[in-house]
Amino acid sequence: MTLQQLKYAAAVARWGSFNEAASRLFISQPSLSAAVRELESEMGVRVFDRTSRGVVVTEEGAEFLGYARQVLEQANLLEERYRDAVPRRRLFSVSAQHYAFAVNAFVETVRDLNVDEYDCTLRETRTHEIIEDVATFRSELGILYLNDFNRKVLEKIFRERLLVFTPLFEATPHVFLSAAHPLAGRESVALEELESWPCLSFEQGEHNSFHFSEEILSTVPHRKNIRVSDRATLFNLLVGLGGYTVSTGVLPSDLNGSLIASVPLESDERMTVGYVARRDIGLGEAGKLYLSHMEKYRLDAGGS
Repeated sequence: MTLQQLKYAAAVARWGSFNEAASRLFISQPSLSAAVRELESEMGVRVFDRTSRGVVVTEEGAEFLGYARQVLEQANLLEERYRDAVPRRRLFSVSAQHYAFAVNAFVETVRDLNVDEYDCTLRETRTHEIIEDVATFRSELGILYLNDFNRKVLEKIFRERLLVFTPLFEATPHVFLSAAHPLAGRESVALEELESWPCLSFEQGEHNSFHFSEEILSTVPHRKNIRVSDRATLFNLLVGLGGYTVSTGVLPSDLNGSLIASVPLESDERMTVGYVARRDIGLGEAGKLYLSHMEKYRLDAGGS
């Protein structure tokens, strides 16, 4: 077993494909496949299942990669300390539901990395993909919410995928609408008052279950529904069509301007915003830094 083989296996897990990993590593795909197979044979573990759609990390492979990443992290620390004291290239990936504050925290994290080189990824994506990204090592963290409705279903999936959920802050449901909307200046608003306006939500693809919805109270029927796949489009439709969406109420203005207003929704529901991570792997320095920036939004959500 060599460090190079461990780096190859970690790259395949990260990119979900031997071809993509080989391209990123600037080696041939046959050479990469051979190196990983030799590692699996030597260690007596099947790290990946090869399928027509790519590769999938096996359960025993997930445990093996957890140890491998710790070895690689320690090797990087040794190189940084003793090989010309050159800071290593920082790697960090996070997957999140479509939250503006998650983007803000990512911006602040990258600014604070204080290194000359880094390779960071932010994925605003669907709930199911967030879970899969973290489970298969594509992302170190996944940002999503739990509430009384989706908790049992999602926590069961977390256990099956060897993930753990850690709360960041509690939030009450708010309605996001155009700052020019007739209801934007209200102290609070009831869902019944929004019935004549389009309800906007994020589509969840083939996993379009209510339990995967990013919007709380997703089972409530609406006369007008529009589903979108990205946050910029949703914000444009809020302004252009006078629509609304239900979210956390945490809406930083520094990256989003003043076109969108947040109004408390009259509801007894609560949302627990938090992160999922591998339960067998500790967070890296960038991951911890990201969470420290997320902490400030607890106050924006009304926390103490």
